[in-house]
Amino acid sequence: MNLTLKEIAGIVNGKLIGQEDCVIVGVGAIQDAEYGHISFLGNKKYTHFLKDTKASAVFVTEDINVEDYKDKNLIVVKDPQLAFSKMLVIIDKQRLDKIKPGISPKATIESTVVLGKDITIGHNVVIEENTKIGDNTKILANTFIGSDVVIGKNCLIYPNVTIREKTIIGDNCIIHPGVVIGGDGFGFAATGEKIPQIGHVEIGNNVEIGSNTTIDRAAIGKTSIGNNTKIDNLVMIAHNVQVGENTIIVSQVGIAGSTKIGNRVTLGGQVGVVGHITVGDNVMVGAKSGISGNLKGNQVVVGHPLQPYRKHLESQALIKRLPELFSQVRKIIKKLNIEE
Repeated sequence: MNLTLKEIAGIVNGKLIGQEDCVIVGVGAIQDAEYGHISFLGNKKYTHFLKDTKASAVFVTEDINVEDYKDKNLIVVKDPQLAFSKMLVIIDKQRLDKIKPGISPKATIESTVVLGKDITIGHNVVIEENTKIGDNTKILANTFIGSDVVIGKNCLIYPNVTIREKTIIGDNCIIHPGVVIGGDGFGFAATGEKIPQIGHVEIGNNVEIGSNTTIDRAAIGKTSIGNNTKIDNLVMIAHNVQVGENTIIVSQVGIAGSTKIGNRVTLGGQVGVVGHITVGDNVMVGAKSGISGNLKGNQVVVGHPLQPYRKHLESQALIKRLPELFSQVRKIIKKLNIEE
């Protein structure tokens, strides 16, 4: 990153108060940014950091009294955090631009593999027969891609990813290190015999999958992830699960087999979901909750057993008072001379 404040103000459509030619080379949090960095003040409780910050410039809100900070370079915007995020996008693009197209001589690629234009394939990547990779996709070091896989355009697959046979991945997907897509589902007969898992996984467009997440192949048919869904690190999605579009699944969620998750669903961290149920559209589930049955759409629930969010808060408030309430009950019992 190497931009003047005049250029940055133009990018974020902000009002610059300060030196137009000041050059910004990086970003930082307002309390520990250095000279040459740009930061942001989005929450007023951090205003005390503004006077002492070493940042060369700060994004601030329209209601700030700029006269109090005449020695600072300020860019006034409606949403400082959004403006700051645009800087992060620029920096990240520069990072990705350093990954130049090309195929490492240390990669192993079967002759029947079809590669699009401007592909990047890193060291020790293995791609098995009849697989197709779309234009501008980057596959980084030590990744394994099985046979008959289809990967779309503009995907970024980080190192040490495993994508097993017959997986289908759409365009513009990001898959982080350690992800396993298409591993066997947990299928065993009552006798202990393993049931072969011969299905596959289908992932839509614009999906992001966090580090060390696993998405199992179907026993038969498919396990599917819808367009624009974002999955955090350390998530486990079992065989034949169907996840809808624009859904968010936070870290350490586990979804058991053959469950259907709707569109625009949010599952908080460490939510557990039993198998063979349906979660409707527009459901939000709080962290550490257990979903043990079907959930209708358009609701916010939390806890185990699940309750509507407000009712859960009421229950938690009562739980804190249980010792006091129990003491009162014992006094009543004693007064009435009732045996406990």
